[in-house]
Amino acid sequence: MARPPKEHLKDVRNIGIMAHIDAGKTTTTERILFYSGRSHKIGEVHEGAATMDWMAQEQERGITITSAATTVYWRNSKINIIDTPGHVDFTIEVERSLRVLDGSVALFCSVSGVEPQSETVWRQADKYKVPRIAFVNKMDRMGADFFDAVHTMRDKLHANAIPVQCPIGAEAEFKGLVDLVTMRAYIFNDETMGADWEETDIPADLLEKCQKMRSDLLEELATLDESNESFLQKVLENPDALTHEEIHAAIRKGVCENKFNPVLCGSAFKNKGVQQLLDAVVNWMPSPIDRGVIKAHDLNTEEELLLEPADDQPLAALAFKIMTDPYVGRLTFVRVYTGTLPKGEEILNTTKGEKERISRLLEMHANKREERDEFFTGDIAACIGLKKATTGDTLCSPKRPIILEKMEFPEAVISMAIEPKSKNDREKLATALQSLAVEDPTFRVSTHEETGQTIIAGMGELHLEILHDRMKREFNVEANVGKPQVAYKETITMPSASQTKFVKQSGGRGQYAHVELEIRPNEKGKGNEIVSKIVGGSIPKEYIAPTIKGIEEGLSTGVLAGFGLVDVIVDIVFGSYHDVDSNEMAFKICGSMAIKEAARKAKPVILEPIMKVDVTTPETNMGDVIGDLNRRRGQILGQENQKGAVIVHSEVPLSEMFGYSTTLRSLSSGRANYTMGPSHFERVPTKIQEEIIKK
Repeated sequence: MARPPKEHLKDVRNIGIMAHIDAGKTTTTERILFYSGRSHKIGEVHEGAATMDWMAQEQERGITITSAATTVYWRNSKINIIDTPGHVDFTIEVERSLRVLDGSVALFCSVSGVEPQSETVWRQADKYKVPRIAFVNKMDRMGADFFDAVHTMRDKLHANAIPVQCPIGAEAEFKGLVDLVTMRAYIFNDETMGADWEETDIPADLLEKCQKMRSDLLEELATLDESNESFLQKVLENPDALTHEEIHAAIRKGVCENKFNPVLCGSAFKNKGVQQLLDAVVNWMPSPIDRGVIKAHDLNTEEELLLEPADDQPLAALAFKIMTDPYVGRLTFVRVYTGTLPKGEEILNTTKGEKERISRLLEMHANKREERDEFFTGDIAACIGLKKATTGDTLCSPKRPIILEKMEFPEAVISMAIEPKSKNDREKLATALQSLAVEDPTFRVSTHEETGQTIIAGMGELHLEILHDRMKREFNVEANVGKPQVAYKETITMPSASQTKFVKQSGGRGQYAHVELEIRPNEKGKGNEIVSKIVGGSIPKEYIAPTIKGIEEGLSTGVLAGFGLVDVIVDIVFGSYHDVDSNEMAFKICGSMAIKEAARKAKPVILEPIMKVDVTTPETNMGDVIGDLNRRRGQILGQENQKGAVIVHSEVPLSEMFGYSTTLRSLSSGRANYTMGPSHFERVPTKIQEEIIKK
């Protein structure tokens, strides 16, 4: 089946909308849906009726939690849009969207300019080299300042932000905008909420300013592409001779090469500037062809491949999101990089090494859906029937097994214990946790070895709160959540030995075992080693394995506070047995008693898990961040500068890290973020050890 005649790969745009929370992403998307004919009524976030926010929690809280994908058409171009969350706890949603997008619209509030989360998402876009155009929203708000917002983009993001529009008025006086390419003014009609506008000459009081802004824009474009001599010559000698097409081509080249961030303005809520934003997406955003070849690894030849985006190539696609849909079950969102994706055909998941079949294909419009028989290069598809695929998996044609670059997910930064409220909820809780963990790679579920608790971990308090809420609503599970216990360990600090006899006589057949052990500290992180040095049969062979089993059990519960003993070498050196009373159980019990006795004499200590913590913070907050890490018994390992921010490398005890995300946000006004992962175990200070033992 061929691509529909009206769809050309050069006319496909895969864009995301990214910004700080409350900058107006969802409202802007709603307007785009309305103007492109996708929805007949504009949904409002504050009324809980936004099309893109269809989860109950999203409508209640007025925030976007999941990325909603939708497809619209504008001026013969097909635009796949992903509306992403702005809250720091849901950064993975932004991250995995950016991985599969070709371009992004970055929204900024005209009053606040660059806000904390704008910095985070901008850095994520830098990581994936995603071209961006900027839209300064809320120009009708009190305190709106377009030029200050542009200044903060240059200052805080180091963006090459150049206005391509000039606002006419601001706050309540925001009437329209001047297009610096055509040098025409657009005055929006307030009676139609900005849906209609009048094209006129530039107001006299703005003419000089707009001419200066246009001159700056053209000079910047000329310096970006020095190979375009005719453009440079016209800019220097006769700027008026430049055609609109030449300027658009220069802007597009700068955007596609990630050298230039054109800045537009408007008020999405008042419907002003949204159609012009759509025009900019079509004119300047890259198509899959512009984004160029995709790197992949050939599994047959072990060579690196460069895949051309074309329908006639073998299939290569990436699963970037899993969702459980209340109507159709499990949905796998897929970006097709090359080839075509037909329904019913067998595809290979090279990440899992499994073949699967897609039963149905859907084109998504937020929570509405349209059946499709086939998707083509550059498309974003929702697949039904993929049971094994998870986020980041490569899907390809069995004829050409390849693997695309993997997606990386940040470590979970907060964890808590969860338990079902009743027996009936136990099974449902396991199902719910499994489903949510498949959907969200930053949500981790584990069982605490020492306490047997189920521990859930995520990106922040709000993240886990939402997931807990979803368990109730979607899976009908009642569960209690509490604080997790830190998994301490124990070890020994000196060699020791023990001679232990287990003798039990209670009428009839008795029990007898005798074991002598020597123990000494092992190297840090090497774990436990148990060696039998029995010669001459002082302990018969058949009793050696039960003795080792008993020693292992003794090590698993420790001697100070019941935590497992680690990094210990145990030598079984001697023993004796009784022809009648000795048996496997007696030696197992004796082994456990012997290791406990030896450990008590070896000056045991408690070890705590130390986490590697990397904090990315603006320079202005660095002193507060380092001071707080020191208060948490943290050790600062070093720091490095990165584009206007500082990364502080440290090691901090896990017990001191609970509630850190909240503290860090308040210390940095939400501008800092951090990653945390396990590093090693270290001895706890004596005072803290005493407190742990008392508990």
